[in-house]
Amino acid sequence: MNTAMLKDRWAALRPREQAMVAAAVAVVAIALVWLVALGPALATLQSAEAQRRALDTQLQHMRSLQVQAQSLQSQPKLSYDEALRLLEQSVQQRLGATARMVIVGERVNITLTGTAPDALAQWLTQARVNARALPSEARLQRNQAGLWEGTLVLTLPPR
Repeated sequence: MNTAMLKDRWAALRPREQAMVAAAVAVVAIALVWLVALGPALATLQSAEAQRRALDTQLQHMRSLQVQAQSLQSQPKLSYDEALRLLEQSVQQRLGATARMVIVGERVNITLTGTAPDALAQWLTQARVNARALPSEARLQRNQAGLWEGTLVLTLPPR
């Protein structure tokens, strides 16, 4: 249909029909403006505050990790012997009889039997911070009592 045909059809309509068609076109135009422009903008505006709070929380967490990393980097270097002594001490203090330690060069194999989750988490933190021991392998599973069993391989600072 070209514009001339539309003008002819429009002119053929009674004034009441013209008013109804104009109202229908206006409703469709308003709906399109809402769906394309206003609706998405309002939805974004409503969710912006929640997204900002989530991003602020994530930023605070990242900053705390940054501070922790910087404090670890600023610590003085440990010798292999000192790191090994601190690791043995932390195993005895935190894990006690639930862990067995075997030293193979710069790697330390820890065998766990019935270790409490809290004790393991605290020991891993202490081993990383104090002895600079980094976990390189972990084969752990929970037993039916909820305790950890398996092996951990840690890497100590080089000799």
